[in-house]
Amino acid sequence: MTTRRLRIALVHSFYGTAAPSGENHVPLDQAEALRRAGHEVHLVTVATDELSARPLYPVRSALTVIGGRGRSPLGRLRELRPDIVHVHNLFPNYGRTWVRDWQGPLVCTLHNYRALCANAVLYRDGQICTRCPDGDRWAGLRAGCYRDSAAATLPLAWAGRKGPLGDPLLARADRVIVLSELSRATYARAGLPAERMALLPNFVPDRSGALRVRPDRRWVCVGRLTKEKGILDLLRKWPADEPLDVIGNGPQEAECRAVAGPQVRLLGALPRERVQALLPHYTGLVFSSRWFEGAVPQVYGEALAAGVPVVALDGSCVPGAVRAEGTGLTVSWDEPLDGVLREAAVRFPGMRAHCRQVYEGSYAESTWVGRMERLYTGLLAAPRDMEVLV
Repeated sequence: MTTRRLRIALVHSFYGTAAPSGENHVPLDQAEALRRAGHEVHLVTVATDELSARPLYPVRSALTVIGGRGRSPLGRLRELRPDIVHVHNLFPNYGRTWVRDWQGPLVCTLHNYRALCANAVLYRDGQICTRCPDGDRWAGLRAGCYRDSAAATLPLAWAGRKGPLGDPLLARADRVIVLSELSRATYARAGLPAERMALLPNFVPDRSGALRVRPDRRWVCVGRLTKEKGILDLLRKWPADEPLDVIGNGPQEAECRAVAGPQVRLLGALPRERVQALLPHYTGLVFSSRWFEGAVPQVYGEALAAGVPVVALDGSCVPGAVRAEGTGLTVSWDEPLDGVLREAAVRFPGMRAHCRQVYEGSYAESTWVGRMERLYTGLLAAPRDMEVLV
């Protein structure tokens, strides 16, 4: 750990609470972790909930996205004079061209695929779609991928027409943090230089003592009830005799209730702390996402913190993490779940301690802080030229 106390500014545009996003939690969690490690941290933020009530907000935000100019945190940053500026999200309320005028070290985190895809998830019509980053830059506009509207998609399609290095933030950032191996590979394929990226998964809060809980013979799935999360598809193939709790809500809730079997309980959305408290009581987490997932999802790390292994269906970055880290079982969508769940029920109790160890080595707060400090101090030592190992 570094002994130098850093002054850090975290820049973030908060998404509206009408569409809950884990990305809103991450900067707050990271700010508190860095403060606990002894650093001075300032949040430089704007919130969609506040700005959207103002006149002509949709027009203003569209112009900000399409031209990269608009609301800027530069004045506040110059007042703070931080050692490091760390950008989490600028869409849709901050402009992007201001980064060219910031002279100090600048880091950004890629939480999703917004720089490559208008809807940020590389998923359309029930399947992975990479047509825009593969060279058909206007495919998203023709399909109206953002909010099912060509008009709403136009600013994003125009902003992304030159690929990731046409984004002023990605072109300027001294280091680009990616949150999964799949995200790193996807951005590298789209033209972002591999040497500019650092793989540094988010941490999740500690659940010490979770291994003392004796789990019930029951599975849990946590996520928004949307197409790309795959929960409706999971329920359609879920074995009738296997107990499952689904935590989350969303536009597919009515369809999920209609197909849910007798052993399935839909619990709706629950506070994050409640989900974390419930996780240790389950045999395993079932992860059904069908899109790439820009980050190793928070719930995966939370499950490991609770000592809960994972059954991951192919499609997202989670199966790769499960295989690499030995934290559960993976299964294809074409494969019946019955046999996999029976095997998991036998094997998972003996894997709980290992899952906890993986959490401590890869997803714990102290691990994340140490890696981030090395990245920050490496950039301060050689802002533009040094390859920082984290």
